[in-house]
Amino acid sequence: MRKIALISEHASPLASVGSTDCGGQNIYVAHLAKQLGSRGYQVDVFTRRDKALLPEVAAFAPNVRVIHVPAGPPVQVPKEQLLPYMADFGDFLVNFIRRDPLGYDVLHANFFMSGLAALHARHALGIPLVMTFHALGKVRRLHQGSTDGFPDERFEIEDTLVRESDCVVAECPQDLEDLVNLYGADPERVQTVPCGFDAAEFSPVARDVARRALGWPQDGFRVLQLGRLVPRKGIDNVIRAIGCLRRDAGVEATLYVVGGNAEQPSVQATPEIGRLQDVAEAEGVADRVVFVGRRGRDTLRLFYSAADVFVTTPWYEPFGITPVEAMACGAPVVGADVGGIRSTVVDGVTGYLVPPHAPAALAARLALLAADPAHASQLGEAGRMRAHAHFTWSGVARQMEAVYASVCASVCAVAPVAVQAGVRRVAA
Repeated sequence: MRKIALISEHASPLASVGSTDCGGQNIYVAHLAKQLGSRGYQVDVFTRRDKALLPEVAAFAPNVRVIHVPAGPPVQVPKEQLLPYMADFGDFLVNFIRRDPLGYDVLHANFFMSGLAALHARHALGIPLVMTFHALGKVRRLHQGSTDGFPDERFEIEDTLVRESDCVVAECPQDLEDLVNLYGADPERVQTVPCGFDAAEFSPVARDVARRALGWPQDGFRVLQLGRLVPRKGIDNVIRAIGCLRRDAGVEATLYVVGGNAEQPSVQATPEIGRLQDVAEAEGVADRVVFVGRRGRDTLRLFYSAADVFVTTPWYEPFGITPVEAMACGAPVVGADVGGIRSTVVDGVTGYLVPPHAPAALAARLALLAADPAHASQLGEAGRMRAHAHFTWSGVARQMEAVYASVCASVCAVAPVAVQAGVRRVAA
């Protein structure tokens, strides 16, 4: 059977999504692995051991295993502090692959530190390397400045990976543009493949049914913000828009904020909640902002379906999976006109795009939707159709298969010795 190594140093497919360092990359790796496994590939996901009692190898899904790599202490470490452990990660990866009698067709690294470890294996074993960054250091530094906790070495590592990977995967047109303009990537060696949603997880639920299941009132304009609670997600901008709605449009909207480091929302578990509570108090809408806490993915479609509108206005967003999930549930989306969101949300068709730091502009769009529920419903249905047409995980997996086949064919064509060393062609 054909075999693929997915490397994801800080984002395990087994982690609970929604906490500080668990988000879109975890979802991406988990669903891509499952889809590839369902298509007959053997898939190993290499991720850092962050708990002492985790087994080296754990079954995850049919044909999919998770390999826990001993790199650094077996405890949770902020991803900004993991770079010193990547040499150990790379050494383990090489030794593990050498022990495997079948070998691997392709390495697919996710995030720059995974890429650093995988590049070591690429050089040692001749296995082709596909690179998905998920976020680019130069873009992050541009938006976060001195609050960016990653070391400057990240820039040189990313430059090297862009040059030496057999293929770089961009997640949206903006990602491709940044790779070319900021990193000098050759457009011929970059393939654009989006993220997706799982139709088994996300589909519409009747609004009254969803609200009843969540204990929400049946009436009232309900706005949803869902995802990691970190400053760059711009949740303070959404809270300020709720204040503008009350003051300028006389609309009493309720904002539900889903996410955090614990199921019970608390400042102790999720310090960002404290900052956001202060913003809500200053805006005079503390009574209209509900912090829900982290929730399992099996309940998220209820939240998307119960809301009148899903809002996400980050400073920047390499792709943004939550807008696609919301669209799949039939919710209109108002998103920041940045990164991947501007390629998933079609302005005026599936929702609206607004500037990322403009609460008044966001409030104006929310007021329009509150005043015209029929229009909001039309946007939501258009979004659902768009999600199914362009952003399913099965479609993403098919596109990634083509990428893998292309790089393996290219490497095998120019390096027959590597074939003898264990690189096998992947048939599309």
